[in-house]
Amino acid sequence: MADFKMFNKSFSFSTKGEIDFIDLTDNVQEAVAQSGIRNGLVHVFAPHATGILILTESEHSLLSDIKALLEKMVPKDRAYNHPSNAHSHLRSVLMPPDKTIPVIDGHVEFGTWQSLVFVETDVHPRRRTVIIQVIGEQ
Repeated sequence: MADFKMFNKSFSFSTKGEIDFIDLTDNVQEAVAQSGIRNGLVHVFAPHATGILILTESEHSLLSDIKALLEKMVPKDRAYNHPSNAHSHLRSVLMPPDKTIPVIDGHVEFGTWQSLVFVETDVHPRRRTVIIQVIGEQ
């Protein structure tokens, strides 16, 4: 039977405010390397009501398109029941706050152009944390 292990790590960072993108790919790869786990899964969770995680190409023009999509789907200037930042919460409802990715031979198996990106949907700069959990065999 394989020797299974679980490794937990938190990572904190600051955002600049509404619809800011933070590439977490290297941080996740580093956590997997520190874990010593060779084969399994890495689960990344953002415990925030106005923060989401996406797997996409981390390229400026594409990120601008994602920003435009969020702004079009949930405009900031509409009347909402929730005070001040309802649009931030509604935008975060559209995409999940977590991702699970395979770990094979000690490396996170991102697709060729994939990066793991945190998207800040709140209106102000924030200090954010993600929880990285790696589980699998050594």
